[in-house]
Amino acid sequence: MNSYTMSIFLSSLSAGTIITISSYHWFLAWIGLEINTMAIIPLMIKPHHPRATEAATKYFLTQASASALILFSSLINAWTTGEWTIMEIQNPLSSIMITTGLAIKLGLAPFHMWLPDVLQGLDMMTCLILSTWQKIAPMALIIQLNQCLNFEMLTIMAILSTVLGGWGGLNQPQMRKIMAYSSIAHLGWMIMILPFSTSLTLLNFTIYLTMTSMMFMTFFIIKSNNINTMSISWIKSPVLTALLMTTLLSLGGLPPLSGFMPKWLIIQELVKQNMTMMATIIALSSLISLFFYLRLSYSISLTTPPTPSNFSLSWRLKPQTLLLTSYIFALSTMLLPMTPLMLNIMI
Repeated sequence: MNSYTMSIFLSSLSAGTIITISSYHWFLAWIGLEINTMAIIPLMIKPHHPRATEAATKYFLTQASASALILFSSLINAWTTGEWTIMEIQNPLSSIMITTGLAIKLGLAPFHMWLPDVLQGLDMMTCLILSTWQKIAPMALIIQLNQCLNFEMLTIMAILSTVLGGWGGLNQPQMRKIMAYSSIAHLGWMIMILPFSTSLTLLNFTIYLTMTSMMFMTFFIIKSNNINTMSISWIKSPVLTALLMTTLLSLGGLPPLSGFMPKWLIIQELVKQNMTMMATIIALSSLISLFFYLRLSYSISLTTPPTPSNFSLSWRLKPQTLLLTSYIFALSTMLLPMTPLMLNIMI
């Protein structure tokens, strides 16, 4: 793709997200979401492959349905209350419809089935954009509306997301599908704590963005698409493979890595709110997710291919790539000692 064309699409992605985050009117927020959707579709079909076309079609239909729900619910709310402002959702039907539309946008269970199929048909950098940047705008709307949305519906979707996100990734050999189910499980943790602490939701979301960015950038550099190619990644780049294995353990929430911090704080806050059963359910479901993270770490570090590899040892990376991955790796794994500082900043 031409660099000028690529810059236009990336600028449109940025503009759509900024419009949605900064908007006070429902129509402007909807326009920002639509700009986001239309800007990423050309990036999806860039490989000119049938799987990419199928993924772009599924993504467009799903996001169009979610946008229609959001616009229709805002129209109903404006009709009954006379208010177009985002914070004025008083109609119960509008609240349920907006919750459903934003859940489809994010890929929360039970509206999650489009996400693994769409990611499987894309290249790694488009997967990175879809798993990180495209979730900022709907997450910002959910955080703004957390007191207006249906609490019972959010809790059910959060529990389903953590459980199904763990179960779905167990037998997946493809890295993109594993990352899709990992995204669903992490979103379940964010939505579970949202009605009680928006600061913890923002903290979890920020750490999720850094860990997911590190994973997809490493997959892109070492060109690993499934578990079988992960076993020969040591030959391609030993340093990046070690960083990848550590980031996987951080995604699983093992101490003393960064991924342990949001899970620890969320469980602590849920216990304070007398929701011990919910905390127990999502903690047990995280063990399921931890299993396939450990399986990936095992295939990276303790298995060798049965035949000699033809890959040459990549002992040197580009300085820009190494610098960027070093920064993201530090954020993905070394933030646990800074927990008090992070809490003071977020609160």
